[in-house]
Amino acid sequence: MSTDIRSLLWDEKEMLLDTYIPKIPKSLLTLPGADFIDRTFLYSDRSPQVLKSLRNIYSHGRLAGTGYLSILPVDQGIEHTANASFTPNPEYFDPENIIKLAIDGGCNAVATTFGAFASVSRKYVGKIPFIVKINHNEQMQYPNIPHQIMFWSVEEAWRLGATAVGATVYFGSPLSRDEISEIARAFERAHELGMATVLWCYLRNDGFKKDGVNYETATDLVSQANHLGVTIKADIIKQKMSETNNGFANIGFWKEWKDVFEKHIGNHPIDMTRYQVLNCYAGKIGLINSGGESKWEGDLAQAVRTAVINKRAWGHGLISGRKAFQKSREEWVKLLHAIQDVYLDESITIA
Repeated sequence: MSTDIRSLLWDEKEMLLDTYIPKIPKSLLTLPGADFIDRTFLYSDRSPQVLKSLRNIYSHGRLAGTGYLSILPVDQGIEHTANASFTPNPEYFDPENIIKLAIDGGCNAVATTFGAFASVSRKYVGKIPFIVKINHNEQMQYPNIPHQIMFWSVEEAWRLGATAVGATVYFGSPLSRDEISEIARAFERAHELGMATVLWCYLRNDGFKKDGVNYETATDLVSQANHLGVTIKADIIKQKMSETNNGFANIGFWKEWKDVFEKHIGNHPIDMTRYQVLNCYAGKIGLINSGGESKWEGDLAQAVRTAVINKRAWGHGLISGRKAFQKSREEWVKLLHAIQDVYLDESITIA
């Protein structure tokens, strides 16, 4: 492989790459692989058209046929403002350059907004699978509240030629029950039309922040969000990588098995991510993690680290995009290829 993965992991290379036996044995989980869709969905209620859409996503780009995914998501112009996202490289105000970046980067798919997709759909449908994001948290309401609103219809995504629809639910937010119900209905309609479904399972609640710790990325909380996501029939779950534990106990609500962290999670990042996988119907629904927040420095190492953890935990890949717009096209393609090299490297095995 062209990427020197071990050198990018610095002093964590032994912890992340050497032999490690996670608390949750891999015998309990469904293995990613070229035949993953046949082994997992063939006897489900997913129609042949939905299976075709899923195969289209898993069979594109540099990771085609591996069972792993590298997806470029570009809804930042809404979620983080176009100013903050695109101004460092103004070429990305033009949606076509975003699609070109995903193609040049060897991605399985590109996830983007209705407007961006509609502006280029006739030119690029069939050249790369499109995941159309159907809801967003727009940034113009002040003060901003954590609430995803529908921007257009599932039918319009289908008419434009989308392979899948994507949506976000802010689990734990005051309006989360409305979002769950709305997206469950939208996913049902997407499946009726033959499209796959991808759910961003995020947590949003100021009450999840306590004593200086943000438990919105706590393993137990995000894993429960994953479990709710697969319950409303997401075909792929997108989740942030866990950064802490004991969310339920430290916040002081809900209940969990008293020995869960000692026996099944622990503090090793592979264990924390594997518990996320376990909550995605024991790996029958693919888990993709985000590539980490943009730090301006060390992004390549951070992305590779996240990919190694995801792969060894039995995840399905990364969906990474926020870093793209502060970098040149060459730098970003290099970063995407480095992520993909982790999944193509047979020496990096599932723990």
